Amino acid sequence: MTSLMPAIFFGHGNPMNALANNAYTKAWSDIGRSVPKPKAILCISAHWYIPAVGVTAMKVPRTIHDFGGFPRELFEFEYPAPGSPELAAKVIDLLGDEIVLDTEHWGLDHGTWSVLCHVFPDADIPVVQLSIDETKPSAWHYEFAKKLAPLRYEGVLIVGSGNLVHNLHTYAWGKQDVEPFGWALRFEQTARKLIESGDHTPLANYELMGKDALLSAPTPDHFLPLLYVLAMQRDGDEVSFPVEGFDGGAISMLSVKIG
Repeated sequence: MTSLMPAIFFGHGNPMNALANNAYTKAWSDIGRSVPKPKAILCISAHWYIPAVGVTAMKVPRTIHDFGGFPRELFEFEYPAPGSPELAAKVIDLLGDEIVLDTEHWGLDHGTWSVLCHVFPDADIPVVQLSIDETKPSAWHYEFAKKLAPLRYEGVLIVGSGNLVHNLHTYAWGKQDVEPFGWALRFEQTARKLIESGDHTPLANYELMGKDALLSAPTPDHFLPLLYVLAMQRDGDEVSFPVEGFDGGAISMLSVKIG
């Protein structure tokens, strides 16, 4: 019998974490060793943010280097995990026929591979990405994501990759040791309390949570993957925060594990 898989949100931070050996990447590796090996992974990444819901369905997804200004070594990095047209078909069965089946355009972006290369370094687990529809409000995403919950019973690890706090306008470029901003700390602490209590409604409507929330998530893309993971929570699921910390004062590296 397949074990009920957890669902995990990763604060992915800087793409250079793919090449790094630091407290965050070590914690990601520990997570990979602590969970049952999935049959497949469904990842909702902040970096596939388009005006539609798409799912990758190619057998061999390419490694997308969707950034600029980084060392050549990062552009040469490959995460050769296979895809899974079978999982893509299951996702469409759960979400509806209006989902766009992507067999050639996308692949695995850095929100996915910069984390998974540490969690599952052998790249031997099929990975499928689900896009975030930029035209929909946050509460819609939370309810929409609940349709994916049956996959947890089929050996699929549902991963969200973004950042609970992600404000590049206030990020201390080149000064990673600065103290986090007060608004960033307050919002993370508030979010943690809500997650621990299982009260997801405020987070599903985070735009109404006030100035701290709006400074912490000035754009929805990095916040919404968290809602896809929170939507997986069942009664009795343990909630933990296996990775903590801030980068540059304005990016939360918090991870949230459900189950």
